[in-house]
Amino acid sequence: MKLTASAFWLGAPGHGEIREVVLPEPAEDEVLVRTLYSGVSRGTETLVFRGGVPENQYATMRAPFQDGDFPAPVKYGYLNVGQVEQGPPELLGRTVFCLYPHQTRYVVPASAVTLVPDSVPASRAVLAGTVETAVNALWDAAPLIGDRIAVVGGGMVGCSVAALLARFPGVRVQLVDADPARGDIARALGVDFALPEDAAGELDLVVHASATEAGLTRALELLAPEGTVIELSWYGDRRISLPLGEAFHSRRLTIRSSQVGSLSPARRAGRTYADRFALALELLAERAFDALVTGECRFEELPDVMAKLSSGSIPALCHRVVYDGV
Repeated sequence: MKLTASAFWLGAPGHGEIREVVLPEPAEDEVLVRTLYSGVSRGTETLVFRGGVPENQYATMRAPFQDGDFPAPVKYGYLNVGQVEQGPPELLGRTVFCLYPHQTRYVVPASAVTLVPDSVPASRAVLAGTVETAVNALWDAAPLIGDRIAVVGGGMVGCSVAALLARFPGVRVQLVDADPARGDIARALGVDFALPEDAAGELDLVVHASATEAGLTRALELLAPEGTVIELSWYGDRRISLPLGEAFHSRRLTIRSSQVGSLSPARRAGRTYADRFALALELLAERAFDALVTGECRFEELPDVMAKLSSGSIPALCHRVVYDGV
């Protein structure tokens, strides 16, 4: 009897659908995982949903267990938490995280799953991939004790960065976003909040994650002389312009990119990808991260919900998808 599962596919740009897939019988070194929760990384996944991945980034943007190719049809996603139903004895029945798309069950190498610590609820563990991005960004940014810092852009990544910065001693952190509702999330994370026009300036460091031209421009304006912007936004197929005349050179400002696809050079010698991911999961023991999950739906609702997330009619940071049996 064939083992089957249901998977969310982007059939065409702007059109999602649920498809039945046939699973292989797990080999000795593989696991069969039943999904409990998956998460929609709103920025990246809605860009994929609308077909906005540039052709020259098709290879770079591939998810680890992606099926199909950009722009479509493609099965895409990378925030999946489930329970091991078949596999090595040490994993059997355990809750694991995997960089797998939205699918009810799947078979992967045992090495592709990471145990979720007992201190982290499965429902919160869907944030692990985003917190991993934040960890890498702060390895790149290397904030110092007492720094004056802003995070511009209160989406999933920006809020994850702010949540980690809130733990740094003596650091003044301000989350900056055009949506006043992000103020409630900032308070839950333990950081200050400001609208862009009210944000404090003369900063040592700004982490930019709004994915907007206006946000990056404002990030530069908030810097003190010789300050640095860490750019986390990915703009897909959009071009942006910046005011690199004016006082950019005289103030000796820096814009530095950070991307989770490679380990930060600051930690490359002594850390592996597995180390970075395990750290992200450990950090999720902090309850404040629950504030980043701002919506929820059942798996079978995902085609309709993804379209609404892409259009902005459903506002969300992380949208959590709940599967049968939960």
